[in-house]
Amino acid sequence: MLEPARHPAPWHQPLWQRLTAQQDFAHAYLFTGQAGCGKRRFTSAFAAFLMCDTPDAGAACDQCRSCHLRLAGSHPDLLMLEPEEEGKAIRVDAVRQLVDFLSQTSQQGGRKVVVLQPAEAMNVNAANALLKSLEEPSAETYLLLVSDQPSRLLPTIRSRCRVQPLGLPSLEEASTWLSEQLPERSSSDCELLLQMAGGAPLRALSLAQLDALAQREKVVEGIKALLKGQVAPSRLAEQWNPIPIDLLLDWFCAWTLDLLKLQQQASDASVSADMDKVLGYMATKLDVTRLLAWQDWLLEHRRLFASKANLNRVLFLEKALVQWKSLLEKR
Repeated sequence: MLEPARHPAPWHQPLWQRLTAQQDFAHAYLFTGQAGCGKRRFTSAFAAFLMCDTPDAGAACDQCRSCHLRLAGSHPDLLMLEPEEEGKAIRVDAVRQLVDFLSQTSQQGGRKVVVLQPAEAMNVNAANALLKSLEEPSAETYLLLVSDQPSRLLPTIRSRCRVQPLGLPSLEEASTWLSEQLPERSSSDCELLLQMAGGAPLRALSLAQLDALAQREKVVEGIKALLKGQVAPSRLAEQWNPIPIDLLLDWFCAWTLDLLKLQQQASDASVSADMDKVLGYMATKLDVTRLLAWQDWLLEHRRLFASKANLNRVLFLEKALVQWKSLLEKR
């Protein structure tokens, strides 16, 4: 669900000022960027700006009738389209309704705006149905697409949109912003959250709200016990079952990349403080060929879980832990 917003994230203000100062807007925009960078907030604010009757200083006024309808979630000329369930596809029937919506006259006599996210969730038939609206746009209609993975979109869709990448702030700016949002957290906690989020501040904030630091601590202690032979993989897999699988996969993928960098003595090798000793030790013991094979296996299962494949997560975790520990075994 796209949360109402009047302004974008602070690090996107320069881009926002250039965009809202324009006199003519493109019929279709594709906002791209890493998950958690702030593109949904940017898109929400831009949709509000386009719908507003009396924009104030380059932003929606939140006072006019159009803004009141939007904030109440009942604006007849604003359509939010997303999968019925997270991780599911956007189907052709939903896109056909979008096309019909854009072809109708505005009920409020102003602009009509559609926000579609995530755009890569459209199946092939849905994407082809959308092309008609992109090729034959109606006047004063705007289509705002949001995508974490624009490479998964049809090239014909990307080519008919004004693609607007939204980047990440500097680490210093991200740390300052996150500390302001989480005054009860220490600077080291905020640094770890940002590292876990790949530098994406809104993702880091979401992780904090999910109590991911406590879950991370539990996982790190479990890994240490596993490598010392103090706990069996099957037992640890059961203990980790309540932890979101996407978090576990993200962490193991990041640690695997750290191991590869440490083995290659890469200049950008930056290991999380909570795993520095473990990874440093492992990097001196394991074989790079086996590590790469493990990485391939891990990435494939990450893809399967992302596609909502019907996998037994406890059995997967047990097998993953067996393989992780076996990286240190001599052959």
